[in-house]
Amino acid sequence: MTHTSEDHPTWALAAHGGAGAIVRGDLTPEQEAAYRTAMAAAAEAGAAVLRSGGSAMDAVEASIHLLEDDPLFNAGRGAAFTAEGRNELDASIMDGATLAAGAVAGVTTTRHPISAARAVIEGSSHVMLGGEGADAFARSLGLEQVDPGYFFTERRWRSLEKGLARLGLPIPPRPASAPEAPSARAALVHEEGKHGTVGVVARDIHGNVAAGTSTGGALAKRWGRVGDSPIIGAGTYASNQAGAVSCTGAGEYFIRLGVAHEICALVRHRGLSLQDAVDQVVQRDLTALGGEGGVIAVGPDGRLAWSFNTTGMYRARIADGRPLEVGVYKDEP
Repeated sequence: MTHTSEDHPTWALAAHGGAGAIVRGDLTPEQEAAYRTAMAAAAEAGAAVLRSGGSAMDAVEASIHLLEDDPLFNAGRGAAFTAEGRNELDASIMDGATLAAGAVAGVTTTRHPISAARAVIEGSSHVMLGGEGADAFARSLGLEQVDPGYFFTERRWRSLEKGLARLGLPIPPRPASAPEAPSARAALVHEEGKHGTVGVVARDIHGNVAAGTSTGGALAKRWGRVGDSPIIGAGTYASNQAGAVSCTGAGEYFIRLGVAHEICALVRHRGLSLQDAVDQVVQRDLTALGGEGGVIAVGPDGRLAWSFNTTGMYRARIADGRPLEVGVYKDEP
């Protein structure tokens, strides 16, 4: 049986910008257009790398850079605030060809946490670094550093104030380095819930897959809480034998289920198709546990899949020989 490039594209990429309470009518036309345009731009950035023969790792990093720099998303600029009024950022990345993986948790001054995660692979013998040490490591390798105020957005700060008021917790002083005037872009933020994440999966022309995830974490988190995004096997996993997965949602549930690895295990050991595997873990296992969220995935054959049990997930996919598709709501393909 012959396969067209559409059956097995030579390269493929999917991106997500978070899953949650994203309902038609809740977003203004301007907000919806902004999110769709941002997801399209991120997917195209990675596709440009893949079209030119670049690696899946490079494509993942390039796409996530755009999402980390966009205040619409809870990652990098636009990250949620902790109860103490800080932005603590987490990210991870994994190379399916070698199973090399890197992660950072609780960084506060590194502009691109996904690049810090990749640097852990290339510049250390470790997998995960946390807190001030992770920023110091990134700084030592010349990764761009910013004042913590760079990550501040007015909408996220207002969400923190509301969230702390509901919890009966004190509202911290406004950060001294916060900009005085909110940006027009940041004013378009739609609160999809307490959790938000960005992620990308890719398969390159060499047959290698990779996955990356980046987040600002849960709104009003306390005590140095870390979710699934920087945890290999929970929020991110990639193996050329099974595929690459990036997750978004209520991180504690994804950690308990080992969602990203579980999907790959079902493909590898049970012989499930990638779509069946993501549906089983998200629609059955995650839902049964009471967790909310979604995943994107790509197989070693270049086939793409996604699944989510929320009302929406910002998402985009593109592959060799296939047009770019962007989705927001549940009732879209």
